Amino acid sequence: MAKLSILLCIAIAFMLSFTLREVVAHTGTATFYTPPYVPSACNGYQKDGVMIAAASDAIWDDGAACGRKYKVKCTGATNQSPHPCRGKKYVVVKVVDYCPSGCEGTIDLSQEAFASIADPDAGKIKISFHQYVNLIINLSIQEHDISLADMGRNMAVGLIGIFNFRSESYVCG
Repeated sequence: MAKLSILLCIAIAFMLSFTLREVVAHTGTATFYTPPYVPSACNGYQKDGVMIAAASDAIWDDGAACGRKYKVKCTGATNQSPHPCRGKKYVVVKVVDYCPSGCEGTIDLSQEAFASIADPDAGKIKISFHQYVNLIINLSIQEHDISLADMGRNMAVGLIGIFNFRSESYVCG
């Protein structure tokens, strides 16, 4: 019984370590660019869909940003547009390109990604963003024998447990 309790405690602690992490959002600005989205600095002529972004020097990290996903939320206007935020509360984009020096925003979103969180007529918006990791953990505890004292006799009980855990984890940075 102690063996199962220890395994269960370890599994729960492991899962909670991903859900109880403090989320720190960065602030910046977002602009958008229009198709064609290839070639890109990260993947050449490989198409990566339309929920994509180009990273400015602020997050480019000498190319290490390629493939990172960011959860981006519109927080307000940078110009006279009274209420540019609309649609979805946030969008998750994958960095596939580099927005060179002089880039107008921290993140240059694809036109489709920008339009899902803000009015494209705004052109540029204030955002909060953080790196996004969608983590799926399947933890299986295979058959274990547990001895139970039952009126002076020991009974062997087989137990098979499968824990499925899904978490949206956020990585600071």
